[in-house]
Amino acid sequence: MPRDPNVPDVFDVYTVVILRRPSDAPELSDAELDELQTRHLAYRAELGRQGVLVVNGPFDEQSDPSYRGMSIFACEAPEAARLSDADPSVEAGRLRYDVMEWWVRAGSLAFPFVDHAIGQRRSMPDG
Repeated sequence: MPRDPNVPDVFDVYTVVILRRPSDAPELSDAELDELQTRHLAYRAELGRQGVLVVNGPFDEQSDPSYRGMSIFACEAPEAARLSDADPSVEAGRLRYDVMEWWVRAGSLAFPFVDHAIGQRRSMPDG
């Protein structure tokens, strides 16, 4: 069977974490929310300084308001899950997350603030 010209030969595969607000998130006072958000942002900033978190940020005007933000990690999915479990907002039950691999055409994304390779270069599996 000939190769489909619409499918790239090579992909860059990234570990992505999507943060979402669960429907049963605990109610907190404004002061508690502010303190938790400060800890959440500090934790994510530290992951960035360590080089394991490449880029992250919140969503806005999303079709599903439970989706809160997205991160691209410089590690495999199990490690990204372990690090996400330790996020203060996840520990507090205010956020949950989904971890996945994101396959994009090789060379289509760049991370100019990172001084090392991100993701893995792979070919599409046969089958």
